[in-house]
Amino acid sequence: MKILITGASGLIGGVLRTHLGEFGRYTISGVDARDVDDDSLASFTLGDCYDYDAMSLAFEGQDAVVHLAANAPVETPWPDVLRNNIASTHNVYEAAREHGVKRVVFASSNHAVGNFELDEPYKSIVVGDYSLIDNDPSNIVQVDHTVPIRPDSDYGVSKVFGEATGRYYNEHFGLEVACLRIGGVVPQNRPMNIRAYATWLSHRDLAHLVDRCLVADISYEIFYGVSNNRWRFWDIEYARETIGYEPQDRAEDWK
Repeated sequence: MKILITGASGLIGGVLRTHLGEFGRYTISGVDARDVDDDSLASFTLGDCYDYDAMSLAFEGQDAVVHLAANAPVETPWPDVLRNNIASTHNVYEAAREHGVKRVVFASSNHAVGNFELDEPYKSIVVGDYSLIDNDPSNIVQVDHTVPIRPDSDYGVSKVFGEATGRYYNEHFGLEVACLRIGGVVPQNRPMNIRAYATWLSHRDLAHLVDRCLVADISYEIFYGVSNNRWRFWDIEYARETIGYEPQDRAEDWK
């Protein structure tokens, strides 16, 4: 399968360039506004996703696109969010449609529903207080793919836009779309704070989840990208049942 990774130079792009190749079924190309020195890539296009003409030809001949390119910090100013997360994401969907790409895996974010953490018990869980659930993770009501959107920032709003645009392109043009509300992915590949004991996503589990989104039989779906952490409150059962996601890692193993 030929896949194109936008934002290939970033953290998650690097994780996927490394680990997706281990599955032995992908020919990986990249596109990014920053250069990538990676001999494993079949091709690389230096181009900003905001500049449609500069990047769209990279989509030619691809079976699927993994769209990562964005400004990631939650505090990103609105003008940058509008340019790099909203307009650029629309360009990616349109380029996929124009060039006959079958599927887009969109890197959404937990911040599309981040304001659930204003509510209990999630508010307490992210600071390491599990008393409201009697220290029993089975008492946690999981935030799943059916909940209303509750973005916590302009960044979160941009990810909701990407999910909605994916739905539009799915229903009007037949583009297959998987939206991943990704949790905490860090260079150290381990939980780095208390919140991460609920929200961490390992590099191995991330690559496995993206792999399942690329090969499973789907039309339009939303999944949560989180490892099998004891205190997680984002649902993984739907991804397990729908695409066979079986995370191998747990944050508590690092304690």
